[in-house]
Amino acid sequence: AWSKLFLTPVTMTIYLEGNLMKLTSLMAAMALTATSFGAYAASEPVEVQNAWARATVKGQMATGVFMNITAKDGLKLVGGSSPVAGVTQVHEMKMDAGVMKMAEVKGGLDLPAGKMVELKPGGYHVMLMDLKQPLERDSTVPLTLVFKDAKGVESKMDLKLPVAAGGGMGKGQGMGMGQGMGQGMSMGQ
Repeated sequence: AWSKLFLTPVTMTIYLEGNLMKLTSLMAAMALTATSFGAYAASEPVEVQNAWARATVKGQMATGVFMNITAKDGLKLVGGSSPVAGVTQVHEMKMDAGVMKMAEVKGGLDLPAGKMVELKPGGYHVMLMDLKQPLERDSTVPLTLVFKDAKGVESKMDLKLPVAAGGGMGKGQGMGMGQGMGQGMSMGQ
């Protein structure tokens, strides 16, 4: 037992160097993993955060979906679909001669490269119309977003959104595909 407490300078150096090599190897492995994950996340063409759908009441035939979208390269959000709605469109609300008007964004919503675009109440949003059922608070709703790149190539992103009463999700929260709340979402090609 005493021999483990009394290390000679040579034994101590070998012991410390061995543990230092293990620590250095562990740190290198962690750095490689973080770099690989960062490269994977950075290679995703679209990231969606803070996505939520507004709850409805019985008989209500439409509702809005809100989120923050960042496209790696320039894209357009051209539409979507959901099994809970007969029609899914990208809409904009804006003031026109002192009157708030809402209309479909013809040709799609521009998503400039690397810039976050906020879809929010009173502005751009995804509209679910011809609802087949009420969207109850604290439930989830599936939504597929459709994007087009500059060459006209379409890509899709499947989301599962939380349904909230009116204020949506708190700032900084997001949702991961199949992972629950608290994370962002990315789409692969």
